[in-house]
Amino acid sequence: MSSSSSLFPMMGQMPMTGGPTWLGSTPRISSLLIKPASAVCNLDCSYCFYLDRDADPYKDLPARRMTDDTLERLVDTYLFYSHPQSTFAFQGGEPTLAGLPFFEKLIRFQQQYGRNGQSVSNALQTNAVLLDDNWAQFFRQYNWLLGVSLDGPEEINDLYRYNRAGHGTWKRVMQSIECLKKNGVDFNILCVLNAANVERPREIYQFYKSIGIDNIQYIPLAEFNPDGSRMPFTITPEQYGRFLCETFDLWWPDRKKVRIRFFDNIAEALAGQKPGSCTMHETCDSYCVVEYNGDIYPCDFFVEGGWKLGNIEVDSWTDIARRSRRYGFAQKKTLAHPECQVCEYQSICHGGCPKFRHGPQQRFEDLDYFCSAYKMIYSKATGPLRQELKKILGREVEAPAMHSISPY
Repeated sequence: MSSSSSLFPMMGQMPMTGGPTWLGSTPRISSLLIKPASAVCNLDCSYCFYLDRDADPYKDLPARRMTDDTLERLVDTYLFYSHPQSTFAFQGGEPTLAGLPFFEKLIRFQQQYGRNGQSVSNALQTNAVLLDDNWAQFFRQYNWLLGVSLDGPEEINDLYRYNRAGHGTWKRVMQSIECLKKNGVDFNILCVLNAANVERPREIYQFYKSIGIDNIQYIPLAEFNPDGSRMPFTITPEQYGRFLCETFDLWWPDRKKVRIRFFDNIAEALAGQKPGSCTMHETCDSYCVVEYNGDIYPCDFFVEGGWKLGNIEVDSWTDIARRSRRYGFAQKKTLAHPECQVCEYQSICHGGCPKFRHGPQQRFEDLDYFCSAYKMIYSKATGPLRQELKKILGREVEAPAMHSISPY
């Protein structure tokens, strides 16, 4: 079940440009997050960010499924643009609603349009309730990496994660996990930290170990009402910080056997590498979202009309990468709060995630909602991780230099 890599690689209105507007050097779009069924899902999780969003430009459209023509166009053009290394990740809603034949066609198109020596990787995030041996054998045959959503033991998971009939999903997901294991599929667990599990780090960690999970991604939940108040399932920064610190202590003796994505990301930043999570990048420009109809956005949290970059049916990836709107979104992360400018962890955090900065009061210039949590875990983890890196690399690992100059 173990994986050598983490999964996946997360409003003010801006005027729509009549055509491509180009500014300076162009950071490449290094991966795609594709939504073949848009935000449509077969579950009805109460905390879901995607359900019934007023800002969703597609919420009133029926039968949101990517067509074969759009899929072929997507694969053809992106393989050409991204050569020699191409990364396709699929998310939703629930991407398996597109059906196994859709993904079989994807592989055929990749084989048809890929060039000699080109590396192509595929990943998929799923609630796992539709998976069976046919899906698992497909994923194993083509070396897919999966992220399976599971929030802990049954009574915790099923408090918020249930189907449209109101029934919990835990038993069905556990069946799928056993199916993936039996077929040798590479997968990680995606755990949403919410009001039901955030105060139970030991129980959550021990549960995952008890079922043989050795690669975990914890995703903090923070959704807000229009007045900026927290929704009931949203966790506080203090709760998130305590969870991370207690989990770090639990994980440290297991660090050579169990991977936790956030701790991997801190180590990557300390080693001078670009972390796997875009939250810790200097700017928000590493990937693009592709909706079911070919529309393109700079971030999955901002699939909104004001941030649309173009459409693959009419725009080239080179033009999309150079759109002024993409630069405009990437710059939002560089709006340094005064506290960030003097923070000792600025070179690791880079201001956090624009979603968590924008969420409470709809202002990108605010501090990340989880800022105090980051400081708690950075204070605890950077010292031990730096010593561990010294052993691995055979040299001292210096603190990354602070950056104040944006590439934009």
